[in-house]
Amino acid sequence: MRCATGAGNIQPVTTIRRPTLDDVPEILAVIHASDIAAVGEPDFTSDEVVEILESPNHDPARDSWLALDDGGGIIGWAYLFNPTGGERENFDVYVHPDRGRAVQPYLLTLVLERIAERARDAGRERVMARGGVIASEKAYVETLTAAGFGFIKRYARMRRPLTGQEQPPVVPEGITIRPVDHQDEAELRIFHEVLDLAFRDTPDYQASDFATFQARLGSLPTIDWDEWFVAEVDGAIAAVLQSTPDGGSGEGWVKNVGVASEFRGRGLGRLLLETAFATYAAKGRHAAGLGVDLTNPTGAYRLYESVGMSVLYESDVYERTVAAAA
Repeated sequence: MRCATGAGNIQPVTTIRRPTLDDVPEILAVIHASDIAAVGEPDFTSDEVVEILESPNHDPARDSWLALDDGGGIIGWAYLFNPTGGERENFDVYVHPDRGRAVQPYLLTLVLERIAERARDAGRERVMARGGVIASEKAYVETLTAAGFGFIKRYARMRRPLTGQEQPPVVPEGITIRPVDHQDEAELRIFHEVLDLAFRDTPDYQASDFATFQARLGSLPTIDWDEWFVAEVDGAIAAVLQSTPDGGSGEGWVKNVGVASEFRGRGLGRLLLETAFATYAAKGRHAAGLGVDLTNPTGAYRLYESVGMSVLYESDVYERTVAAAA
């Protein structure tokens, strides 16, 4: 597909095609260039690209786009990400900061058209479209606002340096911290249930069933099960921690921490985090990272600060309603 984009007398012509797994290294190079321009360092891994392309409810031939320059090089990537199939469609539009700016509005147009189609196909009159942006990405903020998006909330990307000397915490009597038994489906079901219920009081959380959870696990290139932990209280799983492989970044990544509501206030989240930090450090990781919704009512941000994490950067979420396609 050839498209003309731009403003005034500048009309760059760009080729649009669909991605495959063979494109992952070049896609990642574009994302890293974007990350470096926005926050000063790369903050994405190849595993994350693969997870998106192979996630449930995502067809790369329909829900993902590459923008190419005249030489066939990738200068932009846009995609939809809605693994639960819920009424909110999440998306990102990455472009190379030097060579892809002009095509970003057109990629956003393709995203919105596809969201409208997906709403129609799902029998919905309208859905919410949501995208993230670093505040310093002024051009993209302007593109989103011009397309009718408005600011919703802010996330913080947090990090804690690791010295290599971190030790597992001293665990009080009656509490056990251990890796999840991933070969036991019953235990994985409990893991998912605790995680799901723990986030029910978080704004905008989209619940998913165990089948969707399993499908998402199946889309992951690798899983380091020894970095997934459960906290038991008197033999019952009360809290869980899910990690994501570092993908060569050297940073351990806490994807989710969930504590069942009836067990909050007992320090289980802290015990799980300190266990994860010690595990990451023992593997030679130089830092631990995570992302947090600053509107989370459970006090997660304060917990992360208390275990030595600080904000690396903040990203904003923009949202608008999209009517179903005719």
